[in-house]
Amino acid sequence: MDQLLLGLTSITLKQVVMYIIGGALIYLAIVKEYEPTLLLPIGFGAILVNIPFSSAIDQVSGGAVQPGALSLLFNAGIITELFPLLIFLAVGAMIDFTPLLQNPVMLFFGAAAQFGIFFTMCLATLCGFSLKEAASIGIIGAADGPTSIYVATRFAKNLLGPISVAAYSYMSLVPIIQPPVIKALTTHEERCIKMEYRPEGVSKTTKVLFPIIVTFIAGIVAPSSVSLIGFLMFGNLIRECGVLNGLSKTAQNELANLVTILLGITIGSTMTADKFLQPRTLMILGIGLLAFVFDTAGGVIFVKILNLFLKKKINPMIGAAGISAFPMSARVIHKMGQKEDPSNFLLMHAVGANVAGQIGSVIAGGLILALIK
Repeated sequence: MDQLLLGLTSITLKQVVMYIIGGALIYLAIVKEYEPTLLLPIGFGAILVNIPFSSAIDQVSGGAVQPGALSLLFNAGIITELFPLLIFLAVGAMIDFTPLLQNPVMLFFGAAAQFGIFFTMCLATLCGFSLKEAASIGIIGAADGPTSIYVATRFAKNLLGPISVAAYSYMSLVPIIQPPVIKALTTHEERCIKMEYRPEGVSKTTKVLFPIIVTFIAGIVAPSSVSLIGFLMFGNLIRECGVLNGLSKTAQNELANLVTILLGITIGSTMTADKFLQPRTLMILGIGLLAFVFDTAGGVIFVKILNLFLKKKINPMIGAAGISAFPMSARVIHKMGQKEDPSNFLLMHAVGANVAGQIGSVIAGGLILALIK
């Protein structure tokens, strides 16, 4: 009873706020189904670490440090960058690059849609963040949670919590964020542009060589991206080689699920009240939203400029699918096309741009790591 009273009287107002935030994340995960595999463990982890004298994180007792389970996971999986890299391996095993290989021009859309990363980096520095912190915030615009976590682990561990929450929250809100931006930048006629899709076959040799060649080229251009792009492409090689079907299924299911659980609850362990409840957190959430908006705008505007020189026009909405939020963004673009014209089928084109965005976001993260020292 004494321990119960001590615990209750030790709860601060800030910790109560964190309980509410953790509960809100759990609510969004369960009721709204916004990125439930990550927002639920993040929300529960936030509650765990804000309980007074929680054994989930390190506690100092009698001058000695009592290690907490979540602190151990943080050191083993986040500090070492192991969890994000394993997630990349699993994601690589899930992705089919066939639509991109059938239409390689989509690679440019994946590059153009990374504009928001570098724009928000500049904005974050103007808001008082250091260059490394600004880079970590800007990478939210990659629309790629593991890349955001990877860069933040290198450059701004103190901001890992809000950056991760922003990245995964906005990824889940892509169906809400992207359509208004796209409609503001395009006309009805542009959104109705039809694009032919010819399902030309892609040889197994091409599919096997693609991840190897991409890893080599990306490694030469941005050596700091080798771990990121290498694990992503290794996962894809496991998928496409045809002789490791069991490992491919394990990577897509058991590995992805296990690491996602550990990654989410470990990120939640960084959301202690004293670190999370700061004005900077709100600034990160706001700037992160702008990163998504400008990524979407960058992809759309790139296609509109490209159309000035093309006889056969490309639907500008395809450019918006160049962000890395796979496959949500591709579905959004397809649904928008169907709404404008029920006979317009943009899904495969959008998927090609979407998987290009996955590669583009990883390379962008690697370039940031290479250029900022």
